[in-house]
Amino acid sequence: MVDRNLSRRSMLRGAAGAAVAGGAMLALPGIASAGGGHGHGSIPLHRISVQLYTLRSLLEKDLEGTLGALADIGYRNVEMAGTYGRSAAEFRKILDKHRLRATSSHIGIDGDVNKLIEDAKTLGHRYSAVPWAKYETKAEWQAFAERLDQASKAFAKAGIRFGYHNHDHEFALVEGVRPFDILAEGTSRRYTHFEVDLYWAVVAGVDPVKLFWEQRGRVLQYHVKDRGADGGWADVGTGNIDFRKIFDGTPGIREYIVEHDNPADPLKTAKVGFDYLRKVRF
Repeated sequence: MVDRNLSRRSMLRGAAGAAVAGGAMLALPGIASAGGGHGHGSIPLHRISVQLYTLRSLLEKDLEGTLGALADIGYRNVEMAGTYGRSAAEFRKILDKHRLRATSSHIGIDGDVNKLIEDAKTLGHRYSAVPWAKYETKAEWQAFAERLDQASKAFAKAGIRFGYHNHDHEFALVEGVRPFDILAEGTSRRYTHFEVDLYWAVVAGVDPVKLFWEQRGRVLQYHVKDRGADGGWADVGTGNIDFRKIFDGTPGIREYIVEHDNPADPLKTAKVGFDYLRKVRF
């Protein structure tokens, strides 16, 4: 598994970049607007999760206590981003103690893929995804897509869906083409899925509903991350992204994963997100 310092270089750029885009984003698809959903849909408990990166500051100090607190909130699933110095078996034992399941994880594919698969099986993952890639040329993105495709097929043999988690830069043109499209075209629809980060999609000016249908059958997970009035991150349900509209227009999502890149109070953020997803109707 990757270590606890899993790179989120986007965090260094994201808040500033999003803030600059602030005023212009209010009219983009996915931003709150009148109408919303129809009120017929809801999210079952077994599809709600939380990205542990959100709680990294607490996990580094008290892994067991923090996981126990998530269970007390009501979570049954988590998405991992490192093992905080524990082996896969040790981490799984702690999860089991608190009746949590690590259904998903963020991992890189630069290391031994077979070891990654072994750890993923030990932890009980159903999904895994590369959390970040950024290249300057079309050829580099194509080479990465080939590696991603190979990893996805290897994970599939173990019964695990493997894919890619976006930021905003995958939707900016590189030599006339979007890197996201290179990944979509360069990987197998059968094996490689997408974990769409709704915040970053909106920041990039992408309509998540349109993206979902363009990639029909491949968008299996959402990072449910909200956007504040200043363009930065907000607790889920307190910002201006119209999640009801997005959820209503994109049936069949398998996991809705609460995330905030830099929360002031991580457990409060986790609870606010959980409560929102349990109560939202669309």
